[in-house]
Amino acid sequence: MLTELLTGWIANQRWFAGKGRPIDGVSIESSTQLAADDPILALLILAVRQGETTTRYQLLLGLRDELPDRLRHVHIGRTEWGGRERHAYDAAHDAELTGRLLAGMDVDLGIDPLAFHRVPGVDIDTAPRSLVMTAEQSNTSIVYGDKYILKLFRALVPGVNPELEIVTALAKAGSTHVARPYGWVETPLDGEPTTLAIMQEFLSNASEGWQMALTSVRDLYASPRGISAADAGGDFAAEARRLGNATAQVHRDLARCFPTAVIEPVEVKRMTERFRRRLDRAIVEVPALEEHAGVAHAAYDRLADVDRPVAVQRVHGDYHLGQVMRTASDWVVLDFEGEPGQPLAERRALDSPLRDVAGMLRSIEYAARHLLADHPDAAALAERAQEWAARNRAAFLTGYTEAGGSVNGADAVLLHALKLSKAVYEVVYEARNRPSWLPIPLAAFHEH
Repeated sequence: MLTELLTGWIANQRWFAGKGRPIDGVSIESSTQLAADDPILALLILAVRQGETTTRYQLLLGLRDELPDRLRHVHIGRTEWGGRERHAYDAAHDAELTGRLLAGMDVDLGIDPLAFHRVPGVDIDTAPRSLVMTAEQSNTSIVYGDKYILKLFRALVPGVNPELEIVTALAKAGSTHVARPYGWVETPLDGEPTTLAIMQEFLSNASEGWQMALTSVRDLYASPRGISAADAGGDFAAEARRLGNATAQVHRDLARCFPTAVIEPVEVKRMTERFRRRLDRAIVEVPALEEHAGVAHAAYDRLADVDRPVAVQRVHGDYHLGQVMRTASDWVVLDFEGEPGQPLAERRALDSPLRDVAGMLRSIEYAARHLLADHPDAAALAERAQEWAARNRAAFLTGYTEAGGSVNGADAVLLHALKLSKAVYEVVYEARNRPSWLPIPLAAFHEH
């Protein structure tokens, strides 16, 4: 039976969010056939029950009489379909079938309950063959030649995904800092149109911000003693400044495209209390954080004393160097879906743009220090790491303010509190997953 096969198979997928908990059952909520001949393609919405929690997942199911060797790594098993036994597999990896998704978007195909959409004014080339990227954890990205990248959302939450909402709005407004959108796929869940996939321009010749920063750090660490970060090969500061500029422009465009508001001082005080509760919980789990609690509480005290409203708007929500790409002309921002594990309402909620700034500043710090984890010369290189981080944080903030972002006065107080709150989260994450990296977020409490 297919559902029994899927119960065993789905637990071992990288994108399955319920690892570590037993699966009580898998059911197929909907099955829409997109290709009827051998091979068959069907888009399935699965409901996975784990205790009192039910999570929906999306699966492109392929079915073949004979399974070629190139698809054996995504084999699910043999099951009955259409009156006979066939091989079932994850068809996201089957270039012979994934072209149906391009073709569907190109013609605004509707096969109840699925709806394919092409962004108005664009043309879609249906010829490129596909290849699955292997780096992602929570989603699956399918690259078509050197033209398109289609993000297939695996775990589904009813409603329009923030990525689709933001990217299409920014592109329509003329932003040059997003990858051009081409189309999307949706289906109703609980009465709401729900995003299954979004396709954008594939930035084939672009460089990831994280890798560019690491190259700069490696160059500095390999250079002779006495060489400054400014003089070492591969200085990143000019790029950090451009990235700050691009970030402010994206924030400005988001404020033009979506509603804005302010939160009053009483709400700011509530925010600080949430920060304190997170800190208390983190100390229980990571006692090493307790000696730094005074630094965090002092920052939160200053934030609680802010006596003016704070502007809020739509933001990225999960901003770091791995979410930006440097093209030949400028920086492009990716992955506006927010933190995938958070409820959709929280990911779409208005927030201070300084939350994104804080995330990028912490990412710059990570780029400077993570190579020191388990490094035999870590102590000798620590000063160089601090110099690199300080130089590039300053460059990013310079670029951000040049393009209209504000990080002075009460904004600086909020930014500092947001950075430390992010560091508290990182302390818990590293203690759970990478204990040797724990010194990276703990260092944040020395820089105040």
